[in-house]
Amino acid sequence: MKTIKNIAIHACLTPAGRLFGLISLSVALAGCSVLPKPPARADVYDFGPGGAPAAAPAAQALPPLALADIEATGLPEASSALLYRLAYANAQQLQPYTQARWSQPPAVLVQQALREQLGQRRAVLSGDDGLAMLAGRGQMPTVLRVQLEEFSQVFDAPSQSHALVHLRALLADAGTRGETLVAQRLFVVRQPAATPDAAGGARALAEAAAQAAVQLAAWVQDSGR
Repeated sequence: MKTIKNIAIHACLTPAGRLFGLISLSVALAGCSVLPKPPARADVYDFGPGGAPAAAPAAQALPPLALADIEATGLPEASSALLYRLAYANAQQLQPYTQARWSQPPAVLVQQALREQLGQRRAVLSGDDGLAMLAGRGQMPTVLRVQLEEFSQVFDAPSQSHALVHLRALLADAGTRGETLVAQRLFVVRQPAATPDAAGGARALAEAAAQAAVQLAAWVQDSGR
């Protein structure tokens, strides 16, 4: 029995045996190389941690405001894609980054930025729920409705881009017979991007959204609401 085992071991140590072993190993390694690789994870962006200043004293507080859910009229519905345009090639075509996206749909992120800005000096209530709450108390608040029409990174050249944000705002007083229009305005904000890539675009869009929120909050106050 030991003789047979020794013969088998000797065969593996011969040049032919070693060659067979190398071929077998090569086949095994080749099989491993064709296994599917896990897809690369997309970079996820948001507007940052926030950190708005503390609310003003109650004596300076403004009347409550009902903020309706922002509608994304110019963007794919419920999409979290980070979008860009090549203005130097085809400005009419919106394109998504394949390896970058927002943590939430842009309309949700913009609404959070706007709520944070407005909430520094007033109570901000959520849309229909807020209206119902104040109506139950005999109070009819002002309603702010916003449409997000553009939220993209625009490339003027391969190495130069800027963030572009369009917000269409409508301010109305709620009443028992419906809403009465107070004012409406289109806000357009452009913010240069530090780098011509997804990271630069996301940062510039966050800054542009913050600027738009400041302008919109000032407009609401200037409208006497």
